[in-house]
Amino acid sequence: MKMIIFGATGTVGQKLVEQAVEKGYEVTAFVRHPEKWQHTHLAKVILFKGDVLNVEDVEASVRQQEVVMCALGDGKVGKIRALGTQNIIEAMKKEGIKRLICQTTLGMGESYGNLNFFWKHLMFGILLKRAFKDHQLQEEYILNSNLDYTIVRPSALTDGAITKQYKEGFSGSFQPLSLKISRADVADFMLGQIWTAKYRRGAVSISN
Repeated sequence: MKMIIFGATGTVGQKLVEQAVEKGYEVTAFVRHPEKWQHTHLAKVILFKGDVLNVEDVEASVRQQEVVMCALGDGKVGKIRALGTQNIIEAMKKEGIKRLICQTTLGMGESYGNLNFFWKHLMFGILLKRAFKDHQLQEEYILNSNLDYTIVRPSALTDGAITKQYKEGFSGSFQPLSLKISRADVADFMLGQIWTAKYRRGAVSISN
């Protein structure tokens, strides 16, 4: 199985790369600055230098791939996730690639009801307002794409190993959540979606 990972140098993206290699996948890591790549011990990973905001770079990177993983971050720009994902979608359509698994965040769509006061009003209401809007537009592009997608909505990301001790697929009214999950668990869950149709053409929330 050949896959490309966008956001490969991010905190979730690095876990995706590591775990995908361990599982024996042929992995291409899309990176803007190859000189900053820290996983030189992963000799089998193909590095593709490019800018996700450059559609020609994205088109070239997805050729002959079978699965696209998206874990784009944004820094402080407030638009990279949505615009980058839009370019990924258009490139996938052009190359005839259907399977997209994309990380967004808990709080999108009906999962907004899972958030507590702190996340609704302080974090996404003030501190991460631009990131929240960026994720909203990112999901809009995916939902309207007609691709074979799965949107994964994790809660706040933490360090730690794979536990598989999280809740998944809960409704927006479900409340007993810690609103935390390890990056390793998120990556493990995303990779697991390759082989199941359970959440295809849909979004799934995951959290401890």
